[in-house]
Amino acid sequence: MRMVDIIEKKRDGQALTNEEIEFFINAYTSGEIPDYQASSLAMAIFFQDMNDQERAALTMAMVNSGDVIDLSAINGIKVDKHSTGGVGDTTTLVLAPLVASVGVPVAKMSGRGLGHTGGTIDKLESVEGFHVEISEDKFVELVNEAKVAVIGQTGNLTPADKKLYGLRDVTGTVNSIPLIASSIMSKKIAAGADAIVLDVKTGNGAFMKTIEDAEALAHAMVSIGNNVGRNTMAIISDMSQPLGNAIGNALEVKEAIETLKGQGPKDLTELVMTLGSQMVVVGGKAKDLEEARALLEKAIEDGSALESFRTFLENQDGDGSVVDDVSKLPQARFQIDLLSQKSGTVTEIIANEIGVASMMLGAGRQTKEDDIDLSVGIVLHKKVGDSVDEGEALLTIHSNREQINDVKEKLNQSITISSHGEVPTLIHKIITE
Repeated sequence: MRMVDIIEKKRDGQALTNEEIEFFINAYTSGEIPDYQASSLAMAIFFQDMNDQERAALTMAMVNSGDVIDLSAINGIKVDKHSTGGVGDTTTLVLAPLVASVGVPVAKMSGRGLGHTGGTIDKLESVEGFHVEISEDKFVELVNEAKVAVIGQTGNLTPADKKLYGLRDVTGTVNSIPLIASSIMSKKIAAGADAIVLDVKTGNGAFMKTIEDAEALAHAMVSIGNNVGRNTMAIISDMSQPLGNAIGNALEVKEAIETLKGQGPKDLTELVMTLGSQMVVVGGKAKDLEEARALLEKAIEDGSALESFRTFLENQDGDGSVVDDVSKLPQARFQIDLLSQKSGTVTEIIANEIGVASMMLGAGRQTKEDDIDLSVGIVLHKKVGDSVDEGEALLTIHSNREQINDVKEKLNQSITISSHGEVPTLIHKIITE
């Protein structure tokens, strides 16, 4: 088999066989195929697309290029959730213990984040003592006992994807639906999940800016999951403004605790309930979304969701008492309000720019080596559609430096106040096939 023949075949719009795709992934991962040939095939895929069978084959070839986590020792249907990213995306912190509290095992493998704020692990490490450095045996034991645990990503998970993504990043082939979908799904499948729920974001704070692009990606990932034997569902949700009110690590943990008490922001609560209902259905604990939502609402009302979070933290040596006293979370030295410069209605909050402002405070990483300040960030008091008076606080900046004119300027440029504005639609679509 020759790589040039595979490139020419895809260049001419023909479908590749499973064997050709496996040959490419195996040989490229081992270094037998040079970058220039791999980038040529990536460009051919970018222009000619792939059918459902090709996408599934590409995904599984990347899965099998490295470690595959065996979660068979965990009882029940293991459900994983993936978000395509956003600003103030606190959902995992709420979802994992909430879904676990109704009996669905959530065996979560997470990483640290680059960008606006830290990843799930960084956020959880805002809780004193919490850590993810546990053995796989301990991980399995905790999920069987408490239905939820989080472990750090293994270094050899989908090495083909890491190598191919690095190439796509410098060859203009990142925005390819089959390449994005197989990249995301290969990591989820290699992490051992039986069922997968996807939160595909759209809007100015999302990777997929338009609903049409988000829908294409969602359909591609759901198709891949179902084609390789993983029960997969997706929603398309709005990221034109930050989700919830908190952007920052400890601030998001605090918001997650409030949400588990039934006191969280409306948009975060609704998204959690929508995604959580899907997780409960694919996890086999409810026959439909309506029954699943009722179970989740009851878990919040009777306190079992909050107790699930406490147990989860304590099982990984975290201070579970933060659920009773959020002041035990890291606190920034300064809380500075950003005041509205005029009266009107908030018509736009550019999610990406709010995220950048949070990173300027130290809440995120620009490089893997950067340290994160877990205490800093931004808490919104107004969202799109809310009325505001001149001099009223739009948000509060939590900072460990007193002079933050650069952050204020960025925030003022990112929020538009006009005569009228509409609340954006949060859930655009639910995709099950």
